[in-house]
Amino acid sequence: MNHKLKVALAQISPVWLNKTETLKKVENSIKVASEEKVELIVFGEGLVPGYPFWLALTGGAEWDTKVNKELHAHYVKNSITIEKGDLDNVCKLAKHYNMAIYLGIIERPIDRGGHSIYASLVYINQEGEIQSVHRKLQPTYDERLTWAPGDGNGLQVHSLKDFTVGGLNCWENWMPLPRAALYGLGENLHIAVWPGSDHNTKDITRFIARESRSYVISVSSLMSSEDFPESTPHIDKILEKAPKVLANGGSCIAGPDGEWVVEPVLHKEGLIYQTIDFNRVLEERQNFDPVGHYSRPDVTQLSVNRERQSTIKFVD
Repeated sequence: MNHKLKVALAQISPVWLNKTETLKKVENSIKVASEEKVELIVFGEGLVPGYPFWLALTGGAEWDTKVNKELHAHYVKNSITIEKGDLDNVCKLAKHYNMAIYLGIIERPIDRGGHSIYASLVYINQEGEIQSVHRKLQPTYDERLTWAPGDGNGLQVHSLKDFTVGGLNCWENWMPLPRAALYGLGENLHIAVWPGSDHNTKDITRFIARESRSYVISVSSLMSSEDFPESTPHIDKILEKAPKVLANGGSCIAGPDGEWVVEPVLHKEGLIYQTIDFNRVLEERQNFDPVGHYSRPDVTQLSVNRERQSTIKFVD
């Protein structure tokens, strides 16, 4: 049965800007999914500790203000440093339940000095090993006020039963060349993670599936004004302009023919389960394969730099 894979889409809200409590929700979702014999669980973009919604609500582009500085500092302090073991418990659960995981985090990496943060997508295999950390290549619009741009190191794919799985963060999924890099690596199960809302997922999920003739799993978080903790710095200022719903979900799955397997699910917190069949990939590749029989590498090729970027290099 290697051609069948049971997946869970974890459409949950964070305990906003609280790393410890949000990780508890992630770990609980993994335990619940294990009861359904899930083999791959996916969480939304930057779920731990949450998306920087304040930027659009508090004059995030205003220069050198106390509000923005204090919220940013709070965000950084609640971000994930993998090197310090922040994901160790998640890795242990992956191994214990033989479950692969894609988890969106706000990463505070030591290899970039430990002060800047990145929207990163982490893949943990069924042995509980972190196999790739993809730092979002291009933060979108006001995200650039708090997230740093990543690099190509995380443009990786991974074997999972008969599938080859890879993933991108949010609007990276609209970038043709990173998509092509994953296609060229043999990707046939594409993971697209989002902060939330069907306005992101309803079109591109099916588009990528039809373009690549792969399964596409889009997973979004939820967020309402009631989810802002009272302990958040400057919470009153945030709530002044916050709509009731900031992220309505929209998690979904499209098949290799570009048609819905699971249509976008709105305003519902919890796990969405589905079993997908690898044979459908081979069926749809018969008439189109973007990096195989329907490509011309003698005419067009893509060059990808996967070196992990750092400001310094030591020669000791």
